[in-house]
Amino acid sequence: MSAILQTASEARSGKGHRDENFPVASHLIHPRHRGAILAFYDFVRAGDDVADHTDLSPERKLALLDALADALTGKGSADPVVEPLNRELAAHGLGPTHALELLDAFRLDARKARYATWDELIAYCRLSAMPVGRYVLDVHGEDASVVWGPSDAICAALQIINHLQDCGKDFRGIDRVYIPQETLDRHGATIADLGADRASPALRAVIHELAQRTLGLLDAGAILPDLIADLRLSLEIAAIHRLAVVLCRGLMERDPLSDKVHHGKAAFALTALGGIATTLARRPLRGRILRRYAQRAARPGAYP
Repeated sequence: MSAILQTASEARSGKGHRDENFPVASHLIHPRHRGAILAFYDFVRAGDDVADHTDLSPERKLALLDALADALTGKGSADPVVEPLNRELAAHGLGPTHALELLDAFRLDARKARYATWDELIAYCRLSAMPVGRYVLDVHGEDASVVWGPSDAICAALQIINHLQDCGKDFRGIDRVYIPQETLDRHGATIADLGADRASPALRAVIHELAQRTLGLLDAGAILPDLIADLRLSLEIAAIHRLAVVLCRGLMERDPLSDKVHHGKAAFALTALGGIATTLARRPLRGRILRRYAQRAARPGAYP
């Protein structure tokens, strides 16, 4: 039996920000903000590695996640994983709320392996993905009342795209399934289908439906780059959004159990540049876009 891990640092997988499916604090981001984003990423990566660790019991995972939370809030001992984030939060005058919400998502991962409905999955994304976008926007001093809504939609979409791309690996490796049971049932698919080398027609239909719904989230968030005051952040998000749309459409056409959904680096770079160019072209119209968005948001029942 392996020794009991005493800290979250001992559970690290070795995965870094360059290994993610979407850019994390690329050089589009101003250097004065990159440190805060990377410190947040390292903290989140540590919590995620705990939640996904195959040798830890649910109880031990929760204890390690609680220790991270205590180090973040000053209730427990200092932790080298947490100290850089605490310094950045203090420097930017921000609280730990977004990081603590992500720890709540990892606590869910430690004790929950199945999701019944789309709404339940979105509730999970509210903890596991939306705080990331909110934190990045807050670091840049953006107006939360304007940008959080569309940011939430994009972040949920990015999370679900990752779930769909990794659905077979998550099932086989850690027995975790984010695909809602209601969607599996609607198409006559089963969880066991995720363990096959190729997706069954029923599972392909499931993935197609979820990718289509995820495109709806991306549509809802498409306006975000135009709402952001910081040009460099606006271009970063425009690139990410365009990449997400391409990946989502790819999931509607390719089998994530047997095919690579990602395109090569050159194709991804061209896709990202397309998003950047489109946003730059619209930048002179930002004032008009903001006014129209405010009018739409003021209508009863309007998004966000």
